[in-house]
Amino acid sequence: MHARADAVDTGRSWPDDIFTTLQRFDVRQVPYVPDAGHSKLIQCVLGSSTMRGIPLTTEEEGVALLAGAWTGGQRGVLLMQSSGVGNCINMLSLIPILRFPFLTLVTMRGEWGEFNPWQVPMGSTTQGVFELSGIKVLRASNAAEVPAVLDAAAAQAYNALTPTAVLLSQRLIGAKVFTK
Repeated sequence: MHARADAVDTGRSWPDDIFTTLQRFDVRQVPYVPDAGHSKLIQCVLGSSTMRGIPLTTEEEGVALLAGAWTGGQRGVLLMQSSGVGNCINMLSLIPILRFPFLTLVTMRGEWGEFNPWQVPMGSTTQGVFELSGIKVLRASNAAEVPAVLDAAAAQAYNALTPTAVLLSQRLIGAKVFTK
């Protein structure tokens, strides 16, 4: 599978904008499940001297890791794909009770030009799962929106202790296509 590039490369990309915002908000821990949509951001994190990228075996581990990071005095952000949100439902219910800053960036599947029918059910319910769990949802559908959306989400999560998810639309990341 490869991501189809729907946009022209202009040098600086939306993952660079996300990385810059995370640096500005002093994010230190970045748990992630490997994902093509987050690959450039993950590479930026792994190359950073101030952030620690932490690969996970499953997404719900990231929720617990962010709670522990906060207890230890550090901010974090969880990177995952929409298909992993369903794995987190029990853990998401703890966030409002524990009142720690929670920010997650979710690359969406199951929408714009999706080829895989298995991605559609969770992709179409991701926002609802977050909202039912008490997590505010913001969405970026094009690269120009990313800096403002991420800045607003980080401010909500870290300053107002409002659990926030940013959905990075499949149109933004590029629809995947099956190739041999």
